[in-house]
Parts: sequence; structure tokens; C-alpha cells
Amino acid sequence: MTTSPIERAADSFAAELARHRTDRGLSKKQLATLMGFDPSYVSHVEGRRHRPTEDFARRAEAVLEASGAIWQRFREYDALRHTRSGGAHREPPVAGQWLPPGTGLVVERELASLTHADDGYRCVIRRELYNAGTEPVTRYLVRVAVDRYPNDPGRSNRHHREHPLTFAELQLRAYRDDGGEREPMHWRAKHDRDAFKEIWLLFENAEGRFPLYPGDRVTIEYAYRVGREKWGPWFQRAVRLPTRHLAVRLDLPVELDPQVWGVETSLSSEEGPLRTQIQRHDQGGRALFDWSTDDPPLNARYRLQWRFRNQPPDAEPDGPATGVGVRASDRMRGIGVVQRGDDLLRQPARQFDLPRQERTARDVVDRLCATLARLDELHPFRKGVGIAAPQLGHGWAAAVVRPADRAAEPVVLLNPRIVDSAPDTDEQYEGCLSFFDHRGLVPRPLRIDVEHAQWDGSRLITSFEYAVARLVAHEIDHLEGRLYVDRMAPGVPLVPVEEYRESGNPWRY
Repeated sequence: MTTSPIERAADSFAAELARHRTDRGLSKKQLATLMGFDPSYVSHVEGRRHRPTEDFARRAEAVLEASGAIWQRFREYDALRHTRSGGAHREPPVAGQWLPPGTGLVVERELASLTHADDGYRCVIRRELYNAGTEPVTRYLVRVAVDRYPNDPGRSNRHHREHPLTFAELQLRAYRDDGGEREPMHWRAKHDRDAFKEIWLLFENAEGRFPLYPGDRVTIEYAYRVGREKWGPWFQRAVRLPTRHLAVRLDLPVELDPQVWGVETSLSSEEGPLRTQIQRHDQGGRALFDWSTDDPPLNARYRLQWRFRNQPPDAEPDGPATGVGVRASDRMRGIGVVQRGDDLLRQPARQFDLPRQERTARDVVDRLCATLARLDELHPFRKGVGIAAPQLGHGWAAAVVRPADRAAEPVVLLNPRIVDSAPDTDEQYEGCLSFFDHRGLVPRPLRIDVEHAQWDGSRLITSFEYAVARLVAHEIDHLEGRLYVDRMAPGVPLVPVEEYRESGNPWRY
């Protein structure tokens, strides 16, 4: 039983955290990953086994976008904690600024440039940093990632296993500039993987240390090189700290006739085109593409992509090579569809509390619809197609079904359950976005009655027949933690998609 004010304040913080986490449709493990904590840490805080820290509260506020609610609960707890200890409570230098990584850093301006040269690409990142926290900063984490074939994940993974990126070839250099002479910064590797490096830039060198103290500003710059055989046709910036201004420049040869476009995504929106236009101007045989944005949301990602319409004679195409097969499941994985073997596909989905969670439900449905739109580029889906929230990594009871008739409205299912079904069944071959390399012969009722929720929380029963009934039943299976293979008769083999002869044809009734 809670007996003291500080314990009640800690309980209030844990409850606020849990409420916003569930509203976002995140598991404790997923939230911990987004916050950069050990997977068990969120569970310990919500279970009152660990007390919240300022670092934890700032990260939770930023990731969950709680409009200050989580931060307010922490301040109430922190004030009581300092009162009991007799210490003075320190307010953050920048009121209302949610600073996720604990260092309290703000990126006031970032300029990122990528230059194409004969031997590969040179990347230069220049960041103006402000320490808005309460502790000195002694190191800064940066990431370098490559993806040679971004449209073919399987091939890209194989390529980088055979040709791993090395620190030696990066030739990483880092500098600190506080308005005077540039000083080199030492660095230390944190993670070293085939296509991904994490590196600590240290605020020190052979001459001494130069921490970034609260209230101080500094500009850091780091640069590295990657060979053309490892760098794919893309350049991505991820917003991991509060950022005031982000600018990107691509410097490409005019003679290769580059075409550049861009996409962006965030925690609250599916991938879409950049909201601000890319500007091009040519200078001395170089095509310079500039793009910028102000106050980008935390955890947003911006990716500039390009193709050369006049490839050099010895260049390898950026897409999959002719004759190289791309697995169907790799294509699905490439657009974010969770694949068979992931535990999430075997867990019952969480019900929405409607209408209280209407905004969350609409956000999930929007993401499902956006993914269905992208699927048109990968497969004809003449039988119709559906997708459930767990297939995109969201544990909510939501699914969207698009019938074979493109003129028909998509079927939105919230908190659905089958309440009745016809005794007559048939067997048809089904595919699954999470298991797309095979097809399986699955028995289903010819009619099902489904009770499902509307946005306002009211419930209704809808009858579905034939092909739409099969699609809806398939998606409800996903929400109950089942795959179609669970419904196949014993001993009936799966058919590899390469041998399946009915692709592009509707089911027959």
C-alpha cells in the first residue's frame, strides 16, 4: 500500500507512462527500444521496481509525444524527492524542451552533404550543438549505415556480409569548432557491424579534454568516405535530437544526368513525399540538390534518393541485377511488413477503447491504408488484399481489407470478431503478406457475420460472403494470433509461389 507522497508521485508517473504507451499501441519492449533503454527497463519503471530518472522522463515524453503530461508527473515526483533529500531542485535551462538522450543536447543547425566522386561518396556532417541540459557533455554518438540495394533487402544483406564496411575505409575525421581554431576530436567505436557503425565522438584529443558545459554552444564536423560498391542511391537523415534546422545537399555529376526525389516518415505518419521541395542548380559540371526543413519532429526520417539516367559504362545498376531473383518475402519486408517467425504475429491484438482512443485507431488505419497503396507497386492482388496492424508491428485490433473490385470501398475492421458463419465451406489457395513465398490451400466458410466497432465506439454486425469473407476471416485470424497455415488440413503441402499458377486470377465460386 502506498503511504508516502513521494511513493504516490512515483505511482502517478508510472500510470501516466503506461497510459500514453498503450494509447500509442506500443509494448513495453517496443517503447524501451525507441527510447534507447534496455528492453526490461520500461517494465521495471511501470512495475514500480525502478524509480524514474530525468533522462528516462525526457525520453518518454519525446517518444510518446505526451504534450508535457509525463514530464509534469516527473517534476512532481522530482520536487518531492529533492525536498526529502534537502537538495535544491534544478530546472532545465530550456523550459518545455523534451530532450531524449539524457545529455540535453539541441541541434540548432545541421548541414549534411554527400558528394559523388569517381571512387565513391564523401559525406560531411556539420552540426551546431547547444547543451540545454544540466550536465556537461563529453561524447556524442553518430551513426554510419550503408545499403547497396535498398529495393532488395536480401541481396543487400548478402552483399554486405561478403563485403563488410570497415572503419579503415571510412577514413573518419571529426573536429570541434567553438569559433576559434578547429580542434580534432578523438573517436571510439561502439558498434561494428557489416553495414552499420555506431561511433562515439569524444570531446577530447591528445592535447586535452573540452566538455560541452550546460548553456554552451559548439559546432562539430565529421566526414567519412564510402566506396561506390557499398553505397546505394540514397542519403538519409534521422532526427534523434531536438533540431531547429536541417539542411541536406547532394553534389552529383551533371554528366550522369541525375534525377533526385525524397520521402519522409515519422512516428505519427506513414512514408510520403517530402513536404518541402528539393532545389537544383548546376555549377561547374556539378548538379547541386538542396533541401531543408525547420523544426522537424523527433524520430522523423528524411531520405533523398536518386538515379543516374546516364550511367557510366562500368557502373552496376542500383536496382536488382538482371537474372537475380528477389524473394517475394524480401519485397514485403522491404516495405515494413513483419514476416513469419516474429512473435508479434502469434500474439492476440489489443482492443481499442473507443471513442477515447479514436485518434490512435485512425492513425493505425491510415498506416494500413498507406501500406496497401504501396503494395500496388509489388503485386496485382486480383483476388483482393488485406493487412492487419500486427503485420506492421502494431499490436492493435485493426485491419483493412480491399476487395478485388477496386471500385468498392475498403473494409475497415476495428475490434472485430466472428459471431456466426455458414456451414458451407470451400477450399481456396491463400497467400499472406507475412508469408509471401508460398501459397496454401485453406478451408473457409462461404459467409461470416462479423461484429466490429465504429469510430464512436458503437458496434454493428456485417455479413461478408465468398471472396470478401475469405479476406476478412484471414485478417481476423491475424488479430487473434493465427496464420493461415494453422487452418490447413494435416499433410497438405505448401506451394512455392514460383509454382503457383493462379497469381493474378480471382478466386472462383
